[in-house]
Amino acid sequence: MINPPFVKGEWDFNQISNLKSQISNNMPETVKQWLDALSSNQISARESVELALKRIDSCESKIDAFISLRPDDALKVADKIDKKKAAGEKTGPLAGLPIAVKDLICEKGIECKCASRILEGYFPTYDATAAQNLKSVGAICLGRLNMDEFAMGSSTENSGYKLTKNPWDTERIPGGSSGGSAAAVAARQAPFAIGSDTGGSIRQPASLCGVTGLKPTYGRVSRYGLVAYASSLDQIGTLTLNVEDAARVLPFIAGHDINDSTSANIPAPDYLSELSGDLKGKKIGVPKEYFVEGIDKEVEAAVRTAIDKFSELGAEIEEVSLPHTEYAIAAYYVVATAEASSNLARYDGIHYGKRASGIKNLLDVYTKTRGEFFGEEVKRRIMLGTYVLSSGYYDAYYLKGLKVRTLIKQDFEKTFDKVDAIITPTCPTPAFKIGEKTEDPLQMYLSDIFTVSVNLAGLPAISIPCGFSNDCLPIGVQLIAKPFDESALFNFGFAYQEATDFHKKRPPVCGI
Repeated sequence: MINPPFVKGEWDFNQISNLKSQISNNMPETVKQWLDALSSNQISARESVELALKRIDSCESKIDAFISLRPDDALKVADKIDKKKAAGEKTGPLAGLPIAVKDLICEKGIECKCASRILEGYFPTYDATAAQNLKSVGAICLGRLNMDEFAMGSSTENSGYKLTKNPWDTERIPGGSSGGSAAAVAARQAPFAIGSDTGGSIRQPASLCGVTGLKPTYGRVSRYGLVAYASSLDQIGTLTLNVEDAARVLPFIAGHDINDSTSANIPAPDYLSELSGDLKGKKIGVPKEYFVEGIDKEVEAAVRTAIDKFSELGAEIEEVSLPHTEYAIAAYYVVATAEASSNLARYDGIHYGKRASGIKNLLDVYTKTRGEFFGEEVKRRIMLGTYVLSSGYYDAYYLKGLKVRTLIKQDFEKTFDKVDAIITPTCPTPAFKIGEKTEDPLQMYLSDIFTVSVNLAGLPAISIPCGFSNDCLPIGVQLIAKPFDESALFNFGFAYQEATDFHKKRPPVCGI
């Protein structure tokens, strides 16, 4: 692993403004708490950023969530916000809120490596729509978060730069591919991070790190500026400490974008106003295919207890069947790798990406560059994808994968005729030890067994904390809704979190 310098800029981490005592003694954690403190002038935008930086400095060396940090830039933005506020000018609804972004979401003039050595030195000339939308309402980006290279992985062990650790147990993985995003939010380094979800890359690390992870409906959030892994599956989403915060921030990144032909022209509702917490008459489906042999007993027990809690809250529980679930992993790794093979063809040392040295001919440009700068998992998926798209195998694998995808989507459509939401485990196990599955890619792929179907069907889903293992590791439960019905996810999740406190637990590395 290459460990780049952790850029701190000129700001002295040992210095922090004298915050008012009520903030020092009761520091904000959730998005709501941060915004309340900012709007009531308990803290300035500069103090908000300083406070977040102080938290990062207290525990970053233990978890390595960030690939890069830019405190000086963040403080400059904060000072501009404070000046506007002092002059009586309008500031955005998220003005002064510290956030962080996954390292495959473009920011103008900021190095975007996708945790890959091949993209070192790539500085986008534009902002991703999601990033631009957040900045336009005053959110302040602290830095970029570690991930599996090109979002290909379930543990963040595939990063070309550093190994992110789980804040609950630093000998364990944080999940992936948005492992840095989940770890940062869990450790209270930022109240809100944006990530991407291609087969569970937001929900799975959210579950393993004990935070709330939302994968919106495909098309709800623009993918413009999101470096593509599998274009028909990728979706930008959020990681927050609770469901209420997820409902609060989603409208700022949701909506139609003329730069993304796959973004839906469906306005996002006021999700916060719809958080009634009333589940009476609502139906939740429990698919029998998701409680199979091999699922960790503690995970199953926690999810079953969560189902009972939803019943207590007034929801009707009904067993349902999603019969093609058993083919989801196979279909996903055919479709996703095929698209990855196509999308990553541009990183060749000519169009994009750094070039290997010692080049003698055109063949060397491709073989040496891609061989030297792509990681093993990325190479594996490119080869798999190229194979299933190759002559003689296209119909047998890729076309068949697309047909299975349609069957999986139809399973969900039939089920949503009967229920308002579907509940499942998010992951089959709690967080596993670092290095435990790196030698067995198939076991690693099975970490996403409960999440990939959602991406194949283009549905919205959310993972929320629902318990802990005997080793004090978080366990998450997944809620799935029909297309563009994020409101249902939020209402179910909000009701559950109002009645439980798993989402309020703090991991050991939180520091100050």
